[in-house]
Amino acid sequence: MNKATMTRIKQWRERLFAPLDPTLLQASLLLTLLGLVVLYSASNADLFKVLGQVRNLALAFAAMWLMAITPPHKIQRVVFPVYLVALVALLGVALFGEVSHGARRWLHLGPIRIQPSELMKLALPLALAGFFEWRGKTLRWSDFLIAALILLIPVLLVVRQPDLGTALLIASSGFYVLYFAGLSWRIMGGLFLAMLAALPLLWHVLHDYQKKRILTLLDPTQDPLGAGYHTLQSMIALGSGGTLGKGWLQGTQSHLDFLPEHTTDFIFSVFGEEFGLVGEIVFLIAILIIITRGFLIANEGSTPFARLVAGTLSMTLFTYTFVNIGMVSGILPVVGVPLPFLSYGGTSLVTLFTSIGILMSVHHHRKLVKQ
Repeated sequence: MNKATMTRIKQWRERLFAPLDPTLLQASLLLTLLGLVVLYSASNADLFKVLGQVRNLALAFAAMWLMAITPPHKIQRVVFPVYLVALVALLGVALFGEVSHGARRWLHLGPIRIQPSELMKLALPLALAGFFEWRGKTLRWSDFLIAALILLIPVLLVVRQPDLGTALLIASSGFYVLYFAGLSWRIMGGLFLAMLAALPLLWHVLHDYQKKRILTLLDPTQDPLGAGYHTLQSMIALGSGGTLGKGWLQGTQSHLDFLPEHTTDFIFSVFGEEFGLVGEIVFLIAILIIITRGFLIANEGSTPFARLVAGTLSMTLFTYTFVNIGMVSGILPVVGVPLPFLSYGGTSLVTLFTSIGILMSVHHHRKLVKQ
């Protein structure tokens, strides 16, 4: 092999792998491996389900790499079309969506089955960041009002499904963009007080199952075989794992079907029962490495859009992890929130790794544009 060929190979290798931030990539690979291991156990050794997740991961890694090699200013050009597509998909769910467990959350597009609310988790903060970049450095009250409208429309559509938990998480991602964009503390304090004042009114518009979830949070033992069953079984699984866990494939709560949704929403309970406190700490350290790296990348972003997106995506990853673990440990109400990297699911996994790819893009292209 001559020198020119080796040089071209080296150039192609750099183009392919240079955008992939080592810290984000290694932590993501570790969590991905943990996810496949615990999924095999949680699914009762269902190899087809694991292979399905491997297929999802292949698509997710492709999305991550595509985002990583794409400069942030090119990503910015498509954020509004992506937001509109996600919004149309939510409207499609409202009109033609599949009803499952009393909620309409899924949309069939030929052989593909997607959950548009997962897409909106990423599309909304990107659109808001693009909006603030477009408006420039001098922001007015009207800009924040328009941003609030961009935020409220998808949130209300998700609430209508009904999926209050996901709606609140989407709203939180939009709120982070508003905060990082410079929304004053007085306005945020006023909004918080308004939310507290509205709680008695909101109680009357909640569905009965949502009211039960809140009451169960206060005392899950009041209905141990009904509304409190899932929370109590999850807490039993986490507690029975002890320090080192019962061992892989040895968890009784999931294998004897005491745990609900043990491959998705409650997979952390399976993980905690089999790998114990040590395994949980490893998982949390890896997640915190990604979040911390994300904030460092946000600090070095070349444009306001890049900084807003990186900071918001990092904070959003923290929020989803905190809410899921809080739910399965009994400190938050039970909501349908997948755990990043561990939970089974294609749409959420692709959305997650797309976010990781955007963080890599912000870091790799940080020196291309200076303000």
